[in-house]
Amino acid sequence: MASGGGGRQTPGSPRVLVVGGGIAGLGAAQRLCHYSAPPHLRVVEATARAGGRIRSERGFGGVVEVGAHWIHGPSQGNPVFQLAAAFGLLGEKELSEENQLVDTGGHLDLPSMCCTSSGTRVSPELVAEMASLFYGLIDQTREFLHVAKTPVPSVGEYLKKEIGQQVAHWTEDKETKKLKLAILNNFFNMECCISGTHSMDLVALAPFGEYTVLPGLDCTFSGGYQGLTNNIMASLPKDVMVFNKPVKTIHWNGSFQEAAFPGETFPVLVECDDGGRFPAHHVIITVPLGFLKEHQDTFFEPPLPAEKVEAIRKIGFGTNNKVFLEFEEPFWEPDCQFIRVVWEDTSPLQDTTSGLQDTWFKKLIGFLVLPFSKSVHVLCGFIAGLESEFMETLSDEEVLQSLTQVLRRVTGNPQLPAPKSVLRSCWHSTPYTRGSYSYVAVGSTGDDMDLLAQPLPADGTGPQLQVLFAGEATHRTFYSTTHGALLSGWREADRLMGLWDLKMQQSWPRL
Repeated sequence: MASGGGGRQTPGSPRVLVVGGGIAGLGAAQRLCHYSAPPHLRVVEATARAGGRIRSERGFGGVVEVGAHWIHGPSQGNPVFQLAAAFGLLGEKELSEENQLVDTGGHLDLPSMCCTSSGTRVSPELVAEMASLFYGLIDQTREFLHVAKTPVPSVGEYLKKEIGQQVAHWTEDKETKKLKLAILNNFFNMECCISGTHSMDLVALAPFGEYTVLPGLDCTFSGGYQGLTNNIMASLPKDVMVFNKPVKTIHWNGSFQEAAFPGETFPVLVECDDGGRFPAHHVIITVPLGFLKEHQDTFFEPPLPAEKVEAIRKIGFGTNNKVFLEFEEPFWEPDCQFIRVVWEDTSPLQDTTSGLQDTWFKKLIGFLVLPFSKSVHVLCGFIAGLESEFMETLSDEEVLQSLTQVLRRVTGNPQLPAPKSVLRSCWHSTPYTRGSYSYVAVGSTGDDMDLLAQPLPADGTGPQLQVLFAGEATHRTFYSTTHGALLSGWREADRLMGLWDLKMQQSWPRL
């Protein structure tokens, strides 16, 4: 294996391996390359591309975001925003002071139309009334952070309890009450997409307020989010990235010798699926929590300590998928940015028992109108949870057929032309990801994320910082975001550089 990864290392400089080429891994690598005495560095990525859950693809004559969509809270405190600005990837509007000062409280409010399953339109006033009720309650859930005991374990149960009490005081006719509950059900499904969960009943109430919303009006990359990771990658020395290199086992707490390094021993040996072996002093694991959940029992040798195994098991990790539909002609108004779909027979206060086969599409919250050129008309649907995972088992044709029926039904136009093409994400079945992003599940707390972030060995014996952990699921306040992932990569790079600084000080002669 050729040496490199900075070109300036001295023989005997530490060998660092980063597992995973998403934004956490790339961020860690970029930071390490700028160290005064750069380590020998490799980033091993299982697939043929960098970016991980940031994934922009050519489609419909433009760029579609199969993964991360927005910069959440694009303001000075957001490193993703800062990097995107530095790389020249944002427009004037996104960079404006005005945009950075908007405080949405994390609730996106777009000019939208709201359609029902019987083909009628819901008045914007009624939707606004339900939005105000729902988001008021969501904001209340964040207050339980400093309470000794919560009234119920989950966000979902709390919302349902509160809504149940409100319904008793509603004075409208039966049909309007039913419609209001159906609209609220859409907000629950929307919140499932935001949290990356099947149900808000799975999201822990007490720690929910730890997630931190940054100021700024959420914005997108006109040229694709992947421009960000491509730029970071381009700033690395050319031989650092190794693609199509899935890792099989991380051997740690050992004393490994490799023929390529006579006389040297390494505490870590990373073994790849293809038999390749990378000896290292330090390895930074940045793989998604979904991958760890599936492979942790075989991925580490010796196995992880029990408390880390437990944290991986307890933290939530679910699926949020997108379905892109391209139309010959728009059936929506020119100023419409979101089409909300409300199923009139649904209510958050009632459990749905019907099979996924027939009702999976009812979990779909609606469609974002994408800002393509005037001649291209694309909608992006969002769907979370088990219904989203079921959708992955269907063919493009089946999805297209089901969604065409849905759109004909909600527009009240049985002749609505079918979309001319479909493209979708399949994050649950993506082998090295196995879902979308993390949430703090019932039975876990932010402490579990901190625990996941703790390096090994934990007991302070043997060589220090052999195995380090980064990725969105290791960030206590910014989990599920690209900025959380980036900050976690920087955090682990800083941790290593702190160790090396200390070693350097200790090796200086005392005067």
